[in-house]
This record gives sequence, C-alpha cells and structure tokens, in this order.
Amino acid sequence: MTYDRRLIAPLLITLILAGAHWSFGMLRGYEAIALAVGLAILTEFAMRRVLTGEAPQVASAYVSGISITILVRSPVLWPYALGAVISVLSKGVLRVRGRHLWNPTNLGICVLLFLAPYAVAPLSVQWGNNLLPMVVVWCFGTVIIHALGRFHITLTYVASFLVFSALRSAVTGHPFLAEVAPITGPMYQLYIFFMITDPKTSVQPKWAQVLVAFLVAAVEAILRLFEFVHAPYYALFLVGPAANLVEIVLARRAKARSAAQPVVA
Repeated sequence: MTYDRRLIAPLLITLILAGAHWSFGMLRGYEAIALAVGLAILTEFAMRRVLTGEAPQVASAYVSGISITILVRSPVLWPYALGAVISVLSKGVLRVRGRHLWNPTNLGICVLLFLAPYAVAPLSVQWGNNLLPMVVVWCFGTVIIHALGRFHITLTYVASFLVFSALRSAVTGHPFLAEVAPITGPMYQLYIFFMITDPKTSVQPKWAQVLVAFLVAAVEAILRLFEFVHAPYYALFLVGPAANLVEIVLARRAKARSAAQPVVA
C-alpha cells in the first residue's frame, strides 16, 4: 500500500484540531476554520494560476489555513482571513531563486501581531493544564518529523531552550521552572514540530539545520530578556530567512566558481 507523504501533516493536524476543540472548545468557531482554510485554498489556486501556471498545492494551503486557525486567537473573523491569505501568498511572492524565505504560517502570524495587536493574540492557555493534549501532539508530531527525517531540529531547539532558560534564570532571578514553563504549552508543541522543521523554509545540510535551530532559541532567549511577548515567532521570523539567504548566496558563489574553473581535456 502506498500513500502520499504530503497528506500526513494535514491529516494529523486536523485530528489535533478536532480533538482539542471537542475537548476544550479552544477555537474561535467553525466559521473561522472554514474562512481560513477556504481562503487559503482559493488564494493558492489564484496565485498558481497567475504567477506560475503550476498545479496548486492544496495540501500545503490547507496546512497554512488550519495552522492559522489553531495558532491565532481573535474575537473577530478578519484576522483569520488575512493571516491565511498572507501565509499562502508569501510562498509565491517572497522567494529568492525559487526558494521560500519565511515559514508561511509564521510570517502570517507575525504580520498580524505587528499590525493588529489590539485584535490578535497567539494560542496560549486555551488547552488548559491537561497533559493529554500535549501527549497527543507529542505522539503525532514525532510520527510526522520522524517520517521527514527532521527530528534532530526539534531536539536541538528543545535542548537549547532548556540551556537558555537556565541562563535567563541566572540573569533575571526568576525560578528555572518558570523560565522553562512556556515550552510545555500547546503553542510550543505546534511550533517545534510543525513550524521550525518546515522542509520548504529551512536550510539543507543537517549541520546547518542544527545550527539554525540553536540560533532561533538564542534569539528567542534575547527577546525574552527584553520582555518581547511573542519571542518565538519573532525569533524564527528573523533567523529563518537570514539563514536561507546565506545558503542561497553561498550556493550561488560555489556554482560561479565551478563554472569559472577551466575544463581539463
């Protein structure tokens, strides 16, 4: 039996979404889900038709829409629509030499948090203190990133977060457990499993992926010291594209040097 690996993430994220909402009523409502997912898919179709003529990536658009629904909290509907559209458009517009620069969902959330902090907040405590949803996310997340061969990224980030939590505790005087606590929340599970491991927006060599995960945790730690509330999103927003640009420039120089070398008969 064969299956399309691109369908694994959409199916499992949908299960997480359904279970969390039925258990805790954490979502804005089904109208927000329909709006975000519907607009994400429509935007994907329109963008591909206008920009490239390629077949639309429906699974990718669905993940963007459903992720915005999970991670964004707002009393009104328009942020879900805007976040979904920005996320999908970024994949076709914000590209260098054919590569994405920003993780689409992370970019959409950062734009919303920057432009409309009065109307938007990220997922925080909506799942309560129940351990069961976390176990569900850990299990599903592990299955997905193991299939993609990217578990080392998550492990590096988590280990780095713990080390920087100890350093922040020493600097601020806050209890170590208080500094570590955020990573046990539901938002972080989706962040470390589905966002920082995104194959389309991360560097290629394994050692570079490990380095970038460490740098994301380091920048987040600095932002937390300056009391930036949305530090993880902003850290990935800054580090991810910078790492991709460095890799693109280095690859271009390597290709130019290879082309300039004389051919030996």
